[in-house]
Amino acid sequence: MSRREEIIARIKDVKRMPSAVQKAVVLLGDPDVDVGELSRIIEHDPGLTSNVLRLANSAYFGGSRSIASVRDAIVRLGAGNLKKMLATAGLEPVANQEIKGYGLPPGMLLKHSITVAVSAEELAKQLGRRAPEHTFTAGLLSDIGKVVLGTFLAVDAEPILALAHDQGLTFERAEEEILGINHAEVGALLLDYWELPENIVQVVRWKYDPLGFDGSDLALDLVHVADALAKMSGIGVGVDGLNYRPSDQVVKRLELTSEIIDRTMAEVLDKVEQVFEGLGGA
Repeated sequence: MSRREEIIARIKDVKRMPSAVQKAVVLLGDPDVDVGELSRIIEHDPGLTSNVLRLANSAYFGGSRSIASVRDAIVRLGAGNLKKMLATAGLEPVANQEIKGYGLPPGMLLKHSITVAVSAEELAKQLGRRAPEHTFTAGLLSDIGKVVLGTFLAVDAEPILALAHDQGLTFERAEEEILGINHAEVGALLLDYWELPENIVQVVRWKYDPLGFDGSDLALDLVHVADALAKMSGIGVGVDGLNYRPSDQVVKRLELTSEIIDRTMAEVLDKVEQVFEGLGGA
C-alpha cells in the first residue's frame, strides 16, 4: 500500500462532526424549516448548544448577551448566521487541539480557520461583491486536512518543509512529493466522507490550486486569497511558514489591489477576536 493509499484509508477513522451539526445543516437547507424541530436537534447536544449560545451573544454575530435559547438565536439571527455558528461550534473540538505535525499549539489552527472564514467574507465586502453563502463555512473548514495528517496520522512536516526549501516548492507541492497527497485533498476527502455539501468540498479541495478547478467559483477565489492574508497576518503559521503563494490570475480576476488588502486586514483582526472569544478562547 502506498503512503497515499494508507492516508486515504485512515480518513474514515476520523471522528465525525457532531451528528446534531450535520442534521441541523441539512434542515437549514429547507426554506420552510420547522424552528422547533431545529431547536430540539441542536439542544440534544449540550456542548453544541453552549457554543452556539456563546457565539450568538458575541459581538461578531450581533448579539447583545440577551439570547438565552437556541430558538431565540434562530429567530433573531437568521438561518445564514446559524449555519456559520454551527460550523464554528462543530469545528472547535477538533481544531482547538495541538496539531503536532504542523507545529501548531492548541487553539492556533482554530484561530487561523476563523481568520480565513472572516477574511473571505470581508474581502468580498471590500471588493463590492456578495460572498456566496458557503464562503464562510468553506473557509472555516479549509485546513481540516491538517488535523488528519498532523494529529491522527502524526505526519512529520519537517522533511516536507526541507524539500520545499531545497527545491523551491510550495508546501502543498512538497506534501504531494513525499506523501502522495496534500492536506487540502485530504480535507476534501474527509468532508466528502462526512457528506458535507459539494460546493464546500470543492473549495477545500482546490484552495491552493484554484486554476485546477473546472469551473468558476467566487467562494474558491475568496478563500484562496483569504488563506494567504491570514498567513500574512501571522495567525496560524506553523512549521509550514509562509510557503504558500496566491495565484496571480486569481488576484487579477478579483481586481485585488494593495488598498483593498489593507482595508480588509484592518477590519478582520477585531472580528476574529470577537468570534474566538465567543468560543471562550483566550
